[in-house]
Amino acid sequence: MIKDDTLFRVAETRDTEAITRVINEAFAVERFFIDGDRIDAERVRNVFDRGRFLLAEDDQGLAGCVYVEVRGERGYLGLLSVEPTRQRTGLGRKLTIAAEDYLRVAGCRAVDLAVVNLRTELLPFYRRLGYTETGTAPFPAEAHPKVPCHFITMAKTLEDKTGAPDESTDCADCADQKGSKIES
Repeated sequence: MIKDDTLFRVAETRDTEAITRVINEAFAVERFFIDGDRIDAERVRNVFDRGRFLLAEDDQGLAGCVYVEVRGERGYLGLLSVEPTRQRTGLGRKLTIAAEDYLRVAGCRAVDLAVVNLRTELLPFYRRLGYTETGTAPFPAEAHPKVPCHFITMAKTLEDKTGAPDESTDCADCADQKGSKIES
């Protein structure tokens, strides 16, 4: 279970090294199909130009993070990472909800994400959170995967604050498109 003292906040550039560490530790499970680290500090710093990382911290430090990017009325969620000793505690779910809340407040009506088809455990996780599959996308060739793979794209319509779906964006339209309080 998640500790009651977990704090969610928007990352600052000073958090780059800790974010890089947590992402690489969490994504080490992908070493069966790709060599090396998932991300480096330079790439983490570069994404601050386009989006934000939301962090979950407790008395032991950074427990997890998720990247969010506003793309008009659609948001993007990626790099959901939970420190390995804290996995299977519900923190990934809480971070996803925090990301959705952040994007909703930013005016997004839907959220998109992509998972590698080889990470079969991720599809049920996101389905339980209300995401549906919308298609596929190529895996970046520059990543040099050891085996053929691709992304499975998923999306979710965000509900308004009353809990009703935002009627202006039906997630059936998502196929055509390629709560926690966050402290800032």
